[in-house]
Amino acid sequence: MTHEYTVPGGLDDPAVETTEVPEPGAVTIVVPTFNESANVRQLLHQITESVPARLPCEVVFVDDSTDDTPQVIEEAAKDCPFPVTVLHRDEPVGGLGGAVVEGMKAAGSDWIVVMDGDCQHPPSLVPELVATGERANAGLVVASRYIKGGSRAGLAGSYRVAVSRGATWLTKALFPRRLHGISDPMSGFFAIRRSDITAEALKPLGYKILLELAVRSRPRAVTEVPFVFQERFAGESKSTAAEGRRFLWHLAGLRTADPLARMVVFGLIGLTGFVPNLAALWAMTQAGLHYLPAEIIANQFGVAWNFLLIEKLLFRERRVHRHWADRTIRFALLANADLVLRIPLIALLVGQFGLAVLPATALALVITFVLRFAGTEALVYLPRRSRSRTARSTA
Repeated sequence: MTHEYTVPGGLDDPAVETTEVPEPGAVTIVVPTFNESANVRQLLHQITESVPARLPCEVVFVDDSTDDTPQVIEEAAKDCPFPVTVLHRDEPVGGLGGAVVEGMKAAGSDWIVVMDGDCQHPPSLVPELVATGERANAGLVVASRYIKGGSRAGLAGSYRVAVSRGATWLTKALFPRRLHGISDPMSGFFAIRRSDITAEALKPLGYKILLELAVRSRPRAVTEVPFVFQERFAGESKSTAAEGRRFLWHLAGLRTADPLARMVVFGLIGLTGFVPNLAALWAMTQAGLHYLPAEIIANQFGVAWNFLLIEKLLFRERRVHRHWADRTIRFALLANADLVLRIPLIALLVGQFGLAVLPATALALVITFVLRFAGTEALVYLPRRSRSRTARSTA
């Protein structure tokens, strides 16, 4: 559940004495927060000092805090000459990235600027981000630490610097086309036109929302401006090992969103299934079991191994469409049907088409692999047709 609080802007603003919310400004600043009560007052002060005189604005905080951050924001907002809204989420779905998407949905301006609540992103750059986007007719303007004039000076310690650079290199290597022209895909400071956002396509997980936007909803044109990453005003970084794991899961989900990439990963996972299969076969034959029933049983170990990896790495986002038992049974049937189909297919290729045994076997493996991949997608992980029709009928 999300709770919304709006504080009209300014002590001299006539709206203070009414319940009406002022007209939205030319830019909406979206700030996701998690236990940032020691920082938000300073952040609002910096925004007040540098943004309204150059650009009308509104500020939307999307808060997942367990401390008094929402109350501190409401109190500090009374001194601001612009409207401030607090959206407090009881369930932080999608983490920081999910919070940003909620803020974007609530934005009332054409331009949306996303920045952190710890004062490491200088609000004085907000007008320049918007102005650069207007001049370049861009849909996305990234504040980059890695172009001339930018700096990552505020990163605390060599470990965080190494992690940041490593994550940047990895994401650019995995998405060279989508991230072309973005030197700092790990940046949490950027401006985007609301018209360039396809909120329905976004599936945020963790704190790297710019990567999500660039890959799933690539804006029409991208440009960058340099910025110097500041030191934290107060508190400690929220970057943890758990967030790092979420980032890697998110990266895997983004990379396998493409059907061809999914097929490649599906095949690689299938290859790893030979290890538990052969290990189980060896153990059972050593125990004296005949190799034929041993192979049938051992194949189930490989099937189980493949299913677990596919569930975790490949179709993580689609597991909601069917119950786990339904998915398990369907996957096992498809995997074992592959064995049943392969032998008569090899016989057909050899007997009717005159292929030698080895090329016939290789071709049969390719055909059954493609069929198994298509069957897994269509019969195990796609939504039930009846539900889709019901949803359309209801709509």
